Amino acid sequence: MDEMEMEMEKKNKARLRGWFERVDSDNTGSITALQLKRALSVGNLEFPLSVVQQMIRMYDFDRNGTMSFEEFLALNSFLLKLQNTFSDLERGRGFLLPDDVYEASVKIGFTLDSPAFYSVCESFDQSKNGKFRLDDFISLCIFLQSARRNLFNSFDTAKQGRVTLDLNQFVYCTANCRI
Repeated sequence: MDEMEMEMEKKNKARLRGWFERVDSDNTGSITALQLKRALSVGNLEFPLSVVQQMIRMYDFDRNGTMSFEEFLALNSFLLKLQNTFSDLERGRGFLLPDDVYEASVKIGFTLDSPAFYSVCESFDQSKNGKFRLDDFISLCIFLQSARRNLFNSFDTAKQGRVTLDLNQFVYCTANCRI
């Protein structure tokens, strides 16, 4: 990273720090799901509280139920990756079609077979018209990332991309991956 990139990174981090401090209205050094939800809605990203809670769980490295600034930076990095991928594929329409969502999910690192992919799409197509707005797409990716990082990887100890679950493990997974 050259000096100019380091300076840009520093400015971006300072800008995000200011934003974070405004959201942290009670000055605790961390934000709650409700505070994050309100802040995201200011940027025209409307998510159900359950999705915002999932965002926090994904990046709550200290498992205290809130998001510190460093945890927020990790979430921000993931959200920027999703927004950039969305922008690359929306072709000026303001939405993605299912084939675009599939291409985007592969670019991000999620490769699902057709039945699994279309099942997930059906769940996250809020308007049920086959058009995924940015917040629909982000919700879908939050689900996939959380399912992989917080659940699947804990059962895939051999890192082979395949697990076998008994009923108790399956129930645990479905209960912890709901949005």
